[in-house]
Amino acid sequence: MAFWNAPGFLITFGCAFTATMMANPMEKTRNFGNILKNVFRSEEIDMIGLIQTLVSFAEKARREGLLALEEDASQLDDEFMRKSIRLVVDGTDPELVKSILDTEIGLLEERHASNKKYLDSLAEFAPAFGMACTVIGLIQMLGNLDDPNALGPGMSVALVTTFYGSMIANVFALPAGRKLAQNSSREIQSRELMVEGILSIQAGENPRIVEEKLKVFLPPSMRRQLDEGREEQ
Repeated sequence: MAFWNAPGFLITFGCAFTATMMANPMEKTRNFGNILKNVFRSEEIDMIGLIQTLVSFAEKARREGLLALEEDASQLDDEFMRKSIRLVVDGTDPELVKSILDTEIGLLEERHASNKKYLDSLAEFAPAFGMACTVIGLIQMLGNLDDPNALGPGMSVALVTTFYGSMIANVFALPAGRKLAQNSSREIQSRELMVEGILSIQAGENPRIVEEKLKVFLPPSMRRQLDEGREEQ
């Protein structure tokens, strides 16, 4: 309980969060719950399964043509891949397909960066307001110098708000922002893998060549896992 002071915490967090709201679009504040959900409920992306799906599409396209992928596209859960396959099936020019998909990836990256910026703002403001609350506490303490017994508790209350600011920034906001950045990096990498695979399928490349091109997106351990899975089949 020596580390707990309700007014100090409320002032530190309240001021830091208010400043964060002012520094960012209101839309981000309304979506703060979704930002936190993306931090704590991030889903692992099955890169090996993604490559296997694209290779199977390449095999089917070589046997039956691109139009045969239309039914498979409608059954995909991933909206980005579904859209990519439909663009190819519709006969869209490869350069235009790449332009559309690259633009969508760029906008996705910007949205993710904006979410991280919100948490970075909170991490920036929290220590500053913790220090400001410490100054307020010191002013109140110095106003009671005639009571020596109040100096110790007063100093404790004054300093604990600096602790709150540091904890909000370094235990919550900064780690959460870095987690968002890592999640974003994985998702963007998976999207780039899809684009490479879709364009290879559209070009009619050999499925084995498609697989080799997509394996560069995997670390060595996952490449071995992919090769072992193919040998077992």
